[in-house]
Amino acid sequence: MPTGTQDRPTEVTAAGIARLAGVGRAAVSNWRRRHADFPKPVGGTETSPAFALREIEQWLRDQGKLAEVPLRERVWQQLVGHPAGAAAALRQAGAVLLLAHDRPAAWQQLRAAADDAELTGVLPAVLDAVLAARLGPGHPVRGLTREALAPSAALVRATGDLAAADGAAAAYDFLLGRHLDANPRQYTLTPPGPAALMAELAAVAGPSGTVLDPACGAGALLAAAREYTAEESDAGERDAGEGDAGEGEAGESDAPVTLYGQEADADLAALTALRLALGAPDAQVRVRAADTLRADAFPDLAADAVLVHPPFNERNWGHDELAYDPRWEYGFPARTESELAWVQHALARLREGGTAVLLMPPAAASRRSGRRIRADLLRRGALRAVIALPAGAAPPNGVPLHLWVLRKPGTTPPAPQLLVVDAAGPATGTPAGRDKPDWQTVRTTAVEAWRTFDRDGGIEEQPGVRRSLAAIDLLDDDVDLAPARHLPPPAAAGGPAELARIRERLTTTLARTTALTPRPDGGAAGPARWPLTTVGELARSGALVLRAGGAGTAPAGGAAPAVLTDHDVIGGDAPSGTLPEAPASGPAEEPVLLQAGDVVVPVLGGGAVARVTDDSTAGAALGRNLTLLRPDPAALDPWFLAGFLRGTANNRQASSYASTATRLDVRRLQLPRLPLADQRRYGQRFRDLAAFEGALRLTARLGEQLVQGLHDGLTDGSVTPD
Repeated sequence: MPTGTQDRPTEVTAAGIARLAGVGRAAVSNWRRRHADFPKPVGGTETSPAFALREIEQWLRDQGKLAEVPLRERVWQQLVGHPAGAAAALRQAGAVLLLAHDRPAAWQQLRAAADDAELTGVLPAVLDAVLAARLGPGHPVRGLTREALAPSAALVRATGDLAAADGAAAAYDFLLGRHLDANPRQYTLTPPGPAALMAELAAVAGPSGTVLDPACGAGALLAAAREYTAEESDAGERDAGEGDAGEGEAGESDAPVTLYGQEADADLAALTALRLALGAPDAQVRVRAADTLRADAFPDLAADAVLVHPPFNERNWGHDELAYDPRWEYGFPARTESELAWVQHALARLREGGTAVLLMPPAAASRRSGRRIRADLLRRGALRAVIALPAGAAPPNGVPLHLWVLRKPGTTPPAPQLLVVDAAGPATGTPAGRDKPDWQTVRTTAVEAWRTFDRDGGIEEQPGVRRSLAAIDLLDDDVDLAPARHLPPPAAAGGPAELARIRERLTTTLARTTALTPRPDGGAAGPARWPLTTVGELARSGALVLRAGGAGTAPAGGAAPAVLTDHDVIGGDAPSGTLPEAPASGPAEEPVLLQAGDVVVPVLGGGAVARVTDDSTAGAALGRNLTLLRPDPAALDPWFLAGFLRGTANNRQASSYASTATRLDVRRLQLPRLPLADQRRYGQRFRDLAAFEGALRLTARLGEQLVQGLHDGLTDGSVTPD
């Protein structure tokens, strides 16, 4: 370590100061300009300065802006400001948490008896012993030397205090979660939904005693496998207890699971090993840091299950060095087929009859360069299922990824059949759109299909959802395994009976639209000259409240409201969005909830749109790019407000124009100063126009459904031309 590193103070950025004081970054910038005694930067750059944490804390206390730094924030700021970097500091903190978890008495004795120099001097040997005992002799948590720990005495002690307050596992989850959240471009994470689904698919054939993830990243798949095994074990114990089963039956699934992981990024491998060791205390954890394809750390492993989210489109995967590798049992992958190299590695590390589940890009199912390997996987019964997931399941979120389920053939391989499932199509009821998928529907569709197919060797066909195919039928020139190519479409628009119902609704809606068609009554010769006010003035006077949308997260495991998006407002639809999940590093953030009578205005796009919230939309969360106006009913009629906000000239004068978009400044929108009685007269007319507009939208949708349904029915034969 360079001389003087241990004397450098723990640093904190402007964003960290804002988090400590519970303010925005703009407030920190104002403090720097207005207060001559604000601490001077000690590092960073001119555009992103760093400050000494102790000086900042003292200044905030002196100014009355901080009573006491929360322990979690203190540890986090010490971690991110550590001179060796956040990853190295998190490795040190995780090792201390493992010591406090596995050997609490030794940690308390060490902490109480030692001063800072003695603590950091004795700690390396103690940590090495704990890590070797928990993670094995080849573990990746390296670099915990006396020199590396010398500047970390305060971090070590604060981390121990955090373990005592929150528990070691919860403390590490918080620190690791915030580190991953702060570096989204550095790490590609597997979301909880796909991870849990992959773990369940792998366990359909039976409990997994050994699980391998050769590209383990942050450990989401291994954690999901352990969690699913624990849940199944608990369920088995409850069933055995209710049935008064003997000890032999109840204890069959009690053997601890062994988790094997390998990761090319040495820092991430260390952090993942600590995550698994703390989060799965009953599991044996073996994580290694190395390039899996070039330097396999577990060449003799025969695992019960292999779960992999491999890197996609990797050209430098070892094609030139690994031409004669024995793992290429199904063919040598082309340079552009790195995913098929991971498929064969997974099969090579399974026991006979073991199951592998890989998250794959859809192109891997159809690229011509991989057709020979796909064909051999089918012929030998190794590839058992391809399941299409909805877009947004995992990064890259704009692509509907696939799950490949493989089974290592034994001496008597099964008849070569392939299950194809489309959990992303309209027939499953899973909405395709910008928001996160309905994982309960996806899980039910995928798991039930795979469980039935695995048990029976085939499955009843469900158009648009699932189908069992003989391998021989797929062995053409392309060997295209994309589920959408092989699933018969569902009946057009639900069949002729549903088309008849759509036609009947359309006829009724057309009649209602005609009745609602407004007549432009005669008026004054020219525009009225009302005295005007702005939305900003009304907000300052208390006549309405302005709120911006976009904030809010869903609580972990709790119910969350639907989100009204800007697309919903523009299209007149029900709330269709979902709140993002709260980060592991903190509590859920409260969203802005709608009430009946609120007026919602989109701020992007340049259209004149305003929507009054009714009882069916009340309770939804306000989405991004929307502004809520909550009028005082004693001063403003909501329909009057929404109607005048939609004026074309009004929107033009309140809009600003960029090179690619138009943005509406809601505060600059104008409306006339009228008595409440006159407002209600205008409001009733605007309400009637909204009803007519809604009828027009419904008419258009029903018409489109009928036209497309008849086209589909005529082309698939379910509707005759007569």
